[in-house]
Amino acid sequence: MGAFIWLLQWPIRAVVLLIVAALPLGVVMANFGTALLSAVVIGLLGTLLIFPLRLLLGPIWAVTSLGGLISPVSLLFNWLITIVLFALAAWLIKGFQLKNGLVSAILGALVYSVLSALILRLLGLDVGLTRAMTLVSGGVA
Repeated sequence: MGAFIWLLQWPIRAVVLLIVAALPLGVVMANFGTALLSAVVIGLLGTLLIFPLRLLLGPIWAVTSLGGLISPVSLLFNWLITIVLFALAAWLIKGFQLKNGLVSAILGALVYSVLSALILRLLGLDVGLTRAMTLVSGGVA
């Protein structure tokens, strides 16, 4: 069931990328095909790089958040990882551009994250990280 949900999320995330590109944030998306590819690349980068990024940023996070006691700092570090993934996908994919560099990456990643979460939750297609890891490992969600 988990893989099916992720397949349903894919075009929705692509549409969200097109919405982000339509806003005056400096994000350029050439077409729907580029948005589909970008949604896959952002997801794959997140899967492949989440552990190394958390490992790299972990000591800084632990000090600045007092070991997780200050939750807004944790939110900022998660957002920082999203910005890195968003910018990296734009750098890798022709037709996905950030006209204003870091500012476009920050604003685009924020809007993409919030809109994706809201729309997927409204449609009942959100998969929490714990549930997703259980599904990937073959356990029962």
